[in-house]
Amino acid sequence: GELCICKPFPGSRRVGRRKKIMKNEYAQWRKLDNAALAFPAVTGKNDTRVFRFYCELKEEINEETLQKALDRTLEKYPLFRAVLRKGLFWFYLERRDIPAIVKKETGAPCSGLYIPDKKTLLFRVSYHKNRINFEVFHALTDGTGAMHFLMELVKDYLQEAHPEEELPELFLDENITGRDMEEDSFSQYYSSDAPRKRESKKPAFQLKGEKLRQEDMSITEVCIPVREIHARAKAAGVSITVFLTAALIWAIHEEVPQNQAKKPIGLMIPVNLRNYFPSQSMANFFGWIEISCYFSAETTFEDILESVKEQFAKELSKDVIEAKLNDLVSLEKNPILRLVPLEIKTPFLLAGTTLGGRSITAIYSNVGIIRMPEEYRKYIQRFGLFASTDSLQLCSCSFGDEMVLSFSSKIPNGNIERNFVEKLKKEQVSCEIRENDFPGQKEERKAPAKLFESFTFLCIVLAVVCNLIDYLVDGHMGWAWFVTAGAFCTWLMVSVAYVKRRNLLKNEMWQLVIVTVAGVLWDVFTGWRGWSVDYLLPLAALAVICSMWVITAAQKLEVAEYMIYLLEAGAFGVVIPLILLATGVVNVLYPSLICVCVSFLMLVWLFLFKRKDMVREMQKKFRV
Repeated sequence: GELCICKPFPGSRRVGRRKKIMKNEYAQWRKLDNAALAFPAVTGKNDTRVFRFYCELKEEINEETLQKALDRTLEKYPLFRAVLRKGLFWFYLERRDIPAIVKKETGAPCSGLYIPDKKTLLFRVSYHKNRINFEVFHALTDGTGAMHFLMELVKDYLQEAHPEEELPELFLDENITGRDMEEDSFSQYYSSDAPRKRESKKPAFQLKGEKLRQEDMSITEVCIPVREIHARAKAAGVSITVFLTAALIWAIHEEVPQNQAKKPIGLMIPVNLRNYFPSQSMANFFGWIEISCYFSAETTFEDILESVKEQFAKELSKDVIEAKLNDLVSLEKNPILRLVPLEIKTPFLLAGTTLGGRSITAIYSNVGIIRMPEEYRKYIQRFGLFASTDSLQLCSCSFGDEMVLSFSSKIPNGNIERNFVEKLKKEQVSCEIRENDFPGQKEERKAPAKLFESFTFLCIVLAVVCNLIDYLVDGHMGWAWFVTAGAFCTWLMVSVAYVKRRNLLKNEMWQLVIVTVAGVLWDVFTGWRGWSVDYLLPLAALAVICSMWVITAAQKLEVAEYMIYLLEAGAFGVVIPLILLATGVVNVLYPSLICVCVSFLMLVWLFLFKRKDMVREMQKKFRV
């Protein structure tokens, strides 16, 4: 069998009553699964961690029909209607009734979905001509979950477009529940007493050099007949996945310079853990194996095939897979690591991902065979998928007698893709390279706004010019230091406002802290008069509390969006002035007393009238 053949797990019939029951079974929020923990930390402009699963039909896509189909699909899989939020110790997913709107494809493939502080869904559905695109942020689901969502979406679309055909449902088991689909299967199958497998890998050859920008990522799709690749792999005594893995290693080896020849070529191969542990989860539930091959002057392709075959057999045993799962989850369960705040964890997660990538040259992900009922085949041309990458990744899937191999690459040249195709042809496997048809890559991109960079430059110019004038006129620097400090404070406040512009309440809390600290420092360095603690601090806290209520009402924010910030502002307005009052630092009492009373009354109001929401938010934010 294949490495990652995706067997349909139970679903539910399209029965109204069943949908109503299932809708209430889904949790309002859930923690990220083990595989997803690092994705928010390592996501950036160089790798969005977004992958695309698509289906090409034999007819043009109708936007209105696709929107109806998407609405139906989300009724079955409402867990996809979630946003990513940040707690004190971990990220978590929260249900939001944000409309999912079908749009015509315009942006570059696999462009960013997760934007910090912006409450947006972590997937998008678009279309182009006869193609339905489903793009998703990897923290939400894996290839199997995305495949089932897309299959359901295609089914719903064709049922809406051809009601006279009475096309069948895909998954007929009604016993599945919402909690089954949301299950963190990593924690479900983790055992603290089970053996673990942690081994150090030697550094592999890396595809270095200048990389393409995310929006310029190269995508090369190769179509091959399943019967031909199956026959060739069978003749070699290996599976299709093993054969294609060896072919990719061979293609990369042909680009290795002589001074790097002693390093192995390492591939990461994702593994669908549902093939080892029964699970109906639509969350991430995958592991991976690493395949490494050394080359010498005498190495043949048959040698690589045999080496890859042996490594697959060893790494894919149930005991090894289970030991790796326990090893990964044990880090998440470590009581010390769990208590480390997320802001401190994040750079270590990023460093761990970078160090772990030293033994990997590229990634090959095979989601296997996609099976649709026979009645649908006359409408479907093919399925395909590809993923964002910071280097090189190959993804593959098959439908009918066609297998689609999709390279995504940030490497400026296409030599590896060319070598791969030539190797398959040499092995008597016919290949058809498909012409890319991604409208977002053909559009002329506008230059990004440079307002913030210009503002930063002007602040620096102001500081330099003032210090120069002060020195030339007076022979020393005096008043210019205050101008420099004022320019820095202004720059800092504008910077925070720019970075946190998508979340006004969080922005306000940051501004409150900056204004307070800056005010106290100004007061200290200009000869302490106490104005910063007598007036600035309490009045700033009161202003922030009042403005938060105004913003909450104006934007009609949900409880989950404002609760934690009101609690933070209230705690700040009570604790800090009380400490200053108790220590005798404050000379003018009235502003601080008013601030304490107003903040205290707000906290009491939240406790009395929003207690359940307050407790729920605290549980989410402080989950260890």
